[in-house]
Amino acid sequence: MQMEAGAQPASGAESPMPPIDPKYPDLPATKWYEYGFKEGLPRLLDMFDRRQVKVTSHMVGAAVDQHPEVAKEIVQRGHEASGHGQAWTPEYSMTPEEERSAYLQSIRSIERATGTRPFGFNAFWLRGTPRTLEILQELGFIYHIDDISRDEPFLIDVKGKPFAVVPYTLHMNDIVNYEKRYFSTNEYAADLKNEFDQLYDEAATRRRMMSVSAHDRIAGRPSRAKVLEDFIGYAQQHQGVVFMRKLEIARFALESPSVIHEGRLVQPHSGV
Repeated sequence: MQMEAGAQPASGAESPMPPIDPKYPDLPATKWYEYGFKEGLPRLLDMFDRRQVKVTSHMVGAAVDQHPEVAKEIVQRGHEASGHGQAWTPEYSMTPEEERSAYLQSIRSIERATGTRPFGFNAFWLRGTPRTLEILQELGFIYHIDDISRDEPFLIDVKGKPFAVVPYTLHMNDIVNYEKRYFSTNEYAADLKNEFDQLYDEAATRRRMMSVSAHDRIAGRPSRAKVLEDFIGYAQQHQGVVFMRKLEIARFALESPSVIHEGRLVQPHSGV
């Protein structure tokens, strides 16, 4: 569950509105984003409470600074606050000094509002730099989600130390499906079910994980929140299925000898 509303630039941020010359403020797009913290996040939080599911919330530091009470409530309801940069500045365009400074600001913004610090990270559209993981590790992060090459958590080495990867999703992402592909809620619901069914069948013989991305201003709309709740209810009917925050998954990966460690041989594993 991404907390981003309010961190977007005054003009030029993605929205359903036609493009506007960036020298003018995009007033209706701003209101479209405001829906995220006014309606979207409260609706999603209530839905997760009903389903008794705890999630990871990737928070943009600037959004947290503008709406600290919302960030605090997310954590108070049992969800994880994870890093998503300090502003809508692509990490790939940053110098090492700028990158480190942005992550430190993000940590401080989240700590100030929620009383907790982030241990996970999601770059702007997954595009970090060749230095990102080293900087994150030095700052105390233990996982990132920007490697989408597997359907299960795994480990990589960063400067000789294990670092967890809890894969993100693009094809189960509400932005991609609703805003890029213009899926209807019924089409997205069918994709969620089909993805789950296939992974659940595979989980009989190997570890499987399914990731679903919900953004405050998109999945928080009434019809879309209902689709997500219906899917969660469907998945919960299946034996052995658990919903976990990404920090829990990362710690499991770091502690389990059977988790894939890229570049190393591991013991074979089976099951969820």
